[in-house]
Amino acid sequence: MPETQTDDTDGSEAYEAPETAAQRRARRAQFLRDLNEARELRDRVQPRRARAARMRQQMRMRTFRW
Repeated sequence: MPETQTDDTDGSEAYEAPETAAQRRARRAQFLRDLNEARELRDRVQPRRARAARMRQQMRMRTFRW
């Protein structure tokens, strides 16, 4: 009779070593690059919304108190 797994993992993840700090930083850096690229794309395809967002950010920075 074939074995059946009761959990939703395929078993390959259970035996992997924990992620190192360097791997985590590399994964985070890749994520931030992708996020920045997505924001730039959104700004290119929605210039009016991007301009309004820049204006709001400038106003926030002008009214910010140290």
